[in-house]
Amino acid sequence: MSTTQAVLPLAVQMYTLRHLTDPLDQVLAQVAAIGYRGIETLGDHGMSADAFRDLLNKHGLQAVSTHVQLQALEDNFDGVVAFHQAIGNTALTLPVPPKERPTDAAAWQALGRRLDQLGARLADNGMQLLYHNHAWEMELIDGKRALDWMMESAASAHLQWEPDLAWVVRGGADPLEMLARYTGRCPRIHVKDLSPEGQNEEEKGFADVGHGTLDWAALLPAAKAAGGEWFIVEHDWPSDPLRTIRRSYEFLSSQLAR
Repeated sequence: MSTTQAVLPLAVQMYTLRHLTDPLDQVLAQVAAIGYRGIETLGDHGMSADAFRDLLNKHGLQAVSTHVQLQALEDNFDGVVAFHQAIGNTALTLPVPPKERPTDAAAWQALGRRLDQLGARLADNGMQLLYHNHAWEMELIDGKRALDWMMESAASAHLQWEPDLAWVVRGGADPLEMLARYTGRCPRIHVKDLSPEGQNEEEKGFADVGHGTLDWAALLPAAKAAGGEWFIVEHDWPSDPLRTIRRSYEFLSSQLAR
């Protein structure tokens, strides 16, 4: 393993593999065999913390983050925190806005204050709260992007950002500009690629990392400079999930080894 990879490890968002029918044990074995060191979970995968931790240890994988719905985290704060502390994960990431998605600046600010309070509780438990974007958060509202209204309403110590770079681009924002704006607040980075417009529609226009249109030669150093500790590979609709994460790993490891 190269020194560069050790600085910026590679993980898989398990959403990418959701359509595989193999038992989780076999799926994780395949993830580890490709070379990944970490995964981003989807909640608890229906397992106890002890059983899940044992599977991670078996395959030499680390849980680097989880995607958990805001309401689930607020309703079962102690249980969610206890589970992830037990498996060694310190990053809890909100994958989407709440059902009542904000539509104006005041509502995005209110969500930011809500997340600030939640993030403060998590910080007291040695954990980080992150927010994962789609295209909605790139919308301009009264001269600012929705994400900016939200992030500026929370302390950086209480709310971090997990940039999904493909969704940033689909939302009409410049990913390099956004990464620079939130330098120091991006410990987890979703690396995802986009096909040329009108192509690969069977995969909703997404692409394996390095096989699409995003400028990774510029984005990878920028993500590192923004504070990226883990690059998390994701593809929303892969036709062959294992091929996707293998090709993405091969590309990213070759880039990071330079």
